[in-house]
Amino acid sequence: MTTLSTAEAIAQGSKNPALAAAADFGPSNPFYAPSTLPFQSPPFDKIKDGDFQPAIEAGMAQQQAEIQLIAGDPAPPTFDNTFTAMEKSGQLLERVSAAFNGVTGANTNPALQKVKTIEAPKLAAHQDFIYLNTKLFARVSAIYKQRATLKLDPESLRLVEYYYDKFVHAGANLSEADKIELKKLNEEASSLSNTFTNKILAATKEGAYITTDKAALAGLSETRIAAAAQAAKGRGAEGFVIPLQNTTQQPDLVSLSDRATRQAIFERSWNRTEHGDANDTRGTIARLAQLRAQKAKLLGYSSFAAWKLEDQMAKTPEAALQFMDAIVPAATAKAAREAKDVQAVIDAQKGGFRLQPWDWNFYAEQVRKARYDLDDSQVKPYFEIDNVLQNGVFYAANQLYGLTFKERREIPVYHPDVRVFEVFDANGKHLALFYCDYFKRDNKNGGAWMSEFVGQSHLLGTQPVVYNVANLPKPAEGEPALISFTDVITMFHEFGHALHGMLADSEYPTLSGTATARDFVEFPSQFNEHWALHPAIFSHYAKHYKTGAAMPAEIIERLTKAATFNKGYDMTELLAAAELDMQWHSLPPDTPHHEPDEFEKEALEKTHLNVSYVPPRYRSSYFSHIWGGGYSASYYAYIWTEMLADDAYQWFLENGGLSRAGGDRLRGMVLSRGNTEDLGKMYESWRGAPPNAKAMLNYRGLEETAPAK
Repeated sequence: MTTLSTAEAIAQGSKNPALAAAADFGPSNPFYAPSTLPFQSPPFDKIKDGDFQPAIEAGMAQQQAEIQLIAGDPAPPTFDNTFTAMEKSGQLLERVSAAFNGVTGANTNPALQKVKTIEAPKLAAHQDFIYLNTKLFARVSAIYKQRATLKLDPESLRLVEYYYDKFVHAGANLSEADKIELKKLNEEASSLSNTFTNKILAATKEGAYITTDKAALAGLSETRIAAAAQAAKGRGAEGFVIPLQNTTQQPDLVSLSDRATRQAIFERSWNRTEHGDANDTRGTIARLAQLRAQKAKLLGYSSFAAWKLEDQMAKTPEAALQFMDAIVPAATAKAAREAKDVQAVIDAQKGGFRLQPWDWNFYAEQVRKARYDLDDSQVKPYFEIDNVLQNGVFYAANQLYGLTFKERREIPVYHPDVRVFEVFDANGKHLALFYCDYFKRDNKNGGAWMSEFVGQSHLLGTQPVVYNVANLPKPAEGEPALISFTDVITMFHEFGHALHGMLADSEYPTLSGTATARDFVEFPSQFNEHWALHPAIFSHYAKHYKTGAAMPAEIIERLTKAATFNKGYDMTELLAAAELDMQWHSLPPDTPHHEPDEFEKEALEKTHLNVSYVPPRYRSSYFSHIWGGGYSASYYAYIWTEMLADDAYQWFLENGGLSRAGGDRLRGMVLSRGNTEDLGKMYESWRGAPPNAKAMLNYRGLEETAPAK
């Protein structure tokens, strides 16, 4: 096969007028060649905002030239000249996109947002250039039809089947006229998704609660009030600022004793994107729902959900809905019992009002304290963030997989809050780099996530460079970062994703690490949550930040007993969001323009989740996972993989608990395998049986007994 140099490929590809910025790309751009830093980590000390757009366009131009060579190769199609060649293509685009996505997600600015707005439809068109390429699909299809006779190793066979299915799923079998229509739909949807992301970021920032009255913050600790004052100073505002998190409920509602303040913060959260202004997302999401339904029809499916779930573990929306619907009665019944307990506290205090969403966390915390003699102020001093990271999160990875960690302060980062650690395997081998960026900023997307700057691949000779991002409250300068146990769980969760990436051991980048189905990818992360409360791990990190004393046994016992507290509420708000997602994406192709608030109300009533005191974890209008992320018709995956994760942890309890032997077995059979084999069979082979929901229901108190930790 003929090959082109970087310069030749870019020159040939940049003849496309849509990629004109590629002409401005040259050796002075830090993305021109692979990074010379350890693990090819991005040279953030050299990257400027202006470097991204020409590199992105040059990357698209280069890959399009590479794809044209593969598709037009006069030699008969073989695995190497088609599949291996595709796996090697697009390395420049991958290099710049990984850094660009990382920075725009966690440290964006107007210049970068503008680039993203310009490039989003071009990147969508670029994907269509590959997966709707008739000549390329002919070569892929030819190999797919011959696969039984080619004597491919299992991973290579999986790659052939994966690519063929992806081409078909993307529309490769459509007529040329339908491909043109599909491209239009994809480009508009990509632009709208990016518009949604920009709106939600601005709306969340503008939705912050601001007050000059310190008395309105009664109930918050002095440390938290100082952080609110610092947040105001950072915005050039007087008084105090309580920024919004991405979820409906807000962390400070658990402590604020002034009901008017609680209501104001809740309503600012609930209505953040529904003010009829430039940041109102309702028209955007209604149009996105239409576009997705139209795309499904064009591809021959009854709904977008039917198209999306075809290659997931659930396979059909009916299976996902059946799974969730079966949990709704137990979850809402438990939430109703919890609400009764909360209302009893309100009545005992002569509150004179019925329970509302902004009251739940404040009074539920009082129920928890009365029942278990436990509140956040007791436990936070034992959860200093660096100690949780190094003596909890890292220690668990050491005990299970033999990993060790060393901070690398000399490696450049995109923001001063970011820390970098090198990860070593049990045999001392250099395994990966891990970046963590835990504190909230106004220019950071909401929530918490994991991704990678460099993916693992033996074919490409690359090792993992992964990162975790969160939005934990940043302490005032000079104060320790003390976090809640919920935040501890978030750190373990996201590091479970990181482990899935760091332990990858695959030949092909397309099948490596976390490149799995949505309803599998959350399994390693939710499984890793369990170790946060495991006695051998917990005792290693739960130590007082001032004295170093271990958390007293009686507090540990109360914290453990409280593990199923409020789980009816938690599961109900999660189910409400997941069912909303599925209802939006089950709309028929001829669906009219839906008014989101009315649609949401009807959808929640239809699924028996319109519970006044338990709002959805995300309202439709700020549901970033499904409109701006990759979880459209897939938010159910968080519940589906809770089943896998709890079932997996039960296996550990039944097979020796925390051990290197158990960890190495999971690593070898699951975590290192990525998407190199059928995921259901992979899990069942490791577990020795298909997964079932019994452990999940038990752990969440939705059955009468819960297994001991």
